[in-house]
Amino acid sequence: MNFQLLKYDSLGSTNTEAAEQARRGAAEGVCILAYKQTAGRGRHGRAWHSEAGSGLYLSIIVRPRLSPHHLPLITLAAGVAVYHVLKEFGINADIKWVNDVLVGDGKISGILAETVETEQGIAVIVGVGINLSSSSFPEELAEIATSVEVETGSKPTPDEAAEAVTRYFAYFYEMLHSENGPQQIVENWRSRSSYFSGKQVRVAANNDVFEGTTDGLEPNGALRVKLADGEIRIVQAGDVTRLRSHERQ
Repeated sequence: MNFQLLKYDSLGSTNTEAAEQARRGAAEGVCILAYKQTAGRGRHGRAWHSEAGSGLYLSIIVRPRLSPHHLPLITLAAGVAVYHVLKEFGINADIKWVNDVLVGDGKISGILAETVETEQGIAVIVGVGINLSSSSFPEELAEIATSVEVETGSKPTPDEAAEAVTRYFAYFYEMLHSENGPQQIVENWRSRSSYFSGKQVRVAANNDVFEGTTDGLEPNGALRVKLADGEIRIVQAGDVTRLRSHERQ
C-alpha cells in the first residue's frame, strides 16, 4: 500500500476529513494526520480527548477488496497493528474487543472504522487514536486511561507514531487480503488478546445488557459470549467491559 500523509495543525475530526476526501475520490492509502482535533470522536459518537501534542490522531482511507461480511476484520487488523506499534515503543498491551487497546485496565488507544459510500465503491476510514502523553488529561480520563509517556517515560512524536502505525497496518491489511486472510487475522488477534476466551464480561448491545464468558470469535470477527446456561450469544457490535470478581452475579 502506498501512503500519502496529509498533515493538519487542527481539524474537527480526522475521520470526517478522510470521509470527505474519500467521497471526492481519494485513493487507498491517503492518511489524514491532525496535531489537534476539536471534535474528535470514538464509537457511538463519544468524544475523544484530542489536545495538541498529547496524542496521535490519524485516519487511513482504504478501499478493501473484501466481501461485506469480512469488513469488520479491518478493525481487528488495525488493533493488531497498534499492538505491535506499542510493543515497538516498549509496551506490552492487550486488545479488548472490538476497538480498544489497553495496558492493564487503562485505555491507551482506540480505533474507529467507518464505511463510506463513494462513486468508486465502498471506502473504509480507519481512525486510530493513541495517547502519547497524559499531561493534559481531564481528571475523569486520568483514572481510566494511560499513555505511552506514562508507561515508558518517553513520548514519541505524532509523526513517529504515524509512521509506525501505517507500517504495521499495511502488513496486516495485506495479510487480510491474502489466501485464508480472515482466518489469519482472527488468529493474530487471538494470540494478542486476553479477551478472546475465558474472560468474564458484561456486554451492552442492541438495547440489551448481559453477562457471560468470552468464547472466541466468529470468522468475521464477531465475539462469541457464553451465558451461564450455556447459550452462545454472537455479538456483532456492542460495548464489552471486563467483570471484576465483586461485580459477578
